[in-house]
Amino acid sequence: MNKNKNYSEIPSQEKALLVAQWLDEKQGENVVIMNVAGISSVTDITLVVSARGVKHAQALCDHVLDMAAENKIEFLTIEGQKTGEWILVDLNDVLIHVFISELRDFYNIEGMWSEAPRIKIDS
Repeated sequence: MNKNKNYSEIPSQEKALLVAQWLDEKQGENVVIMNVAGISSVTDITLVVSARGVKHAQALCDHVLDMAAENKIEFLTIEGQKTGEWILVDLNDVLIHVFISELRDFYNIEGMWSEAPRIKIDS
């Protein structure tokens, strides 16, 4: 990671809503944003989205990474992009879980964070 880059300072909730908008642009399905600040030691916001298949999941991630770069939003790491069934994108204070639909129910991230307040997405 290049420490000399100037990244945008954007509040976590605003960043998550921006990511939700980017996912919507590429037909990401059933986006849920959870405020896990105070109950997670890893991140402030967890976002979950469903993809219609592996290629769609990979396309959603590619779009998020492209838009993050364009908007100078810090990106830390990505996991699972090759297999595409469950992809984790780490934007530091916002974690994005992209699941193919069948696996989303199985892993039940929303259930794991059931006590986390949901952030409403304006349509």
